[in-house]
Amino acid sequence: MDDKEKEKEKVKEKHADGIDVVEEEEDEEGNKRIVVLGPQVPLKEQLELDKDDESLRRWKEQLLGQVDTEQLGETAEPEVKVLNLTILSPGRSDLVLPIPFQADEKGYAFALKDGSPYSFRFSFIVSNNIVSGLKYTNTVWKTGVKVENQKMMLGTFSPQLEPYVYEGEEESTPAGIFARGSYSAKLKFVDDDGKCYLEMSYYFEIRKEWPAGTQ
Repeated sequence: MDDKEKEKEKVKEKHADGIDVVEEEEDEEGNKRIVVLGPQVPLKEQLELDKDDESLRRWKEQLLGQVDTEQLGETAEPEVKVLNLTILSPGRSDLVLPIPFQADEKGYAFALKDGSPYSFRFSFIVSNNIVSGLKYTNTVWKTGVKVENQKMMLGTFSPQLEPYVYEGEEESTPAGIFARGSYSAKLKFVDDDGKCYLEMSYYFEIRKEWPAGTQ
């Protein structure tokens, strides 16, 4: 065990309750040091602290936005529920896909036309506590070969009743006969602490034309 690990063990022994958050940070000279941030507590409890301090209350309100304390849970762990994914393509009706996806008779969650512009829009709800550094990854394979690995940082969000909406940048599906066919994919939402809120595998198809019955 090296000196760094020994120092971490000493910190853990000193804070034997096991609920203190221990992180490393670098000083101005680039030397790493261990910092104890203190225990993670429910947001409801945090808002109750120093509630008689007017200036501190205003600062918290500005930081957190319009948080409905009646909707806060008693747990310190945030919760994120991804409600749906919407596929947008110019000149076509939005395709709203509830999560988890419902596959068609061929096993596909959706189908896209090759060489067409599109973008994704996610809707999600945050509850209980602030979620820090929420991000998603979407990895795509064709015939077992990875063809895309998209990673996007969404940000930090406080709990609220109304869903948050994120819309990605417009892209285009690959074009040509070799681009058409079946694709497999995995969608994942995680935060800075590595907590996973959604991990979902699905299949989709790229066709020569848009599916019949869609506008």
